[in-house]
Amino acid sequence: MGFIKEFKEFAMKGNLVDLAVGFVMGAAFKEVANSFIQGMVMPVVSLIQGKNMGQWKMILKKAQIDAEGNEVAAEVAIKYGDFIGVTLEFIIVAFFMFLVIKAINKMKRKKEEAPSAPPEPTKEEVLLTEIRDLLKSK
Repeated sequence: MGFIKEFKEFAMKGNLVDLAVGFVMGAAFKEVANSFIQGMVMPVVSLIQGKNMGQWKMILKKAQIDAEGNEVAAEVAIKYGDFIGVTLEFIIVAFFMFLVIKAINKMKRKKEEAPSAPPEPTKEEVLLTEIRDLLKSK
């Protein structure tokens, strides 16, 4: 029974819950970034380049076609267009996550910088202060 209680305490710690929320938010943001890149950036790049970025490739070996037009051996190609697209998506996601973390850290610093009230003196300190004041007055 102690194991279940220990696991429950671990699972309910703020860091684990924050991590789960961050994971879900990150997955959702990835979808937003992917939609932005595929729907807005890639069409502009394709317009400039003249073909869809997904079609960018370096053919190492052309496909072999027989006399009837059937493909005998598939084309061997390095598809660098897909790689560039995914890399661009990663950079955008990483940049926005950097901005979010930077904003969170800035808010934490402001919270930490807020001056707190000085701690109350202990009984010993109060007594020593009274003794000091009495000695000064004599």
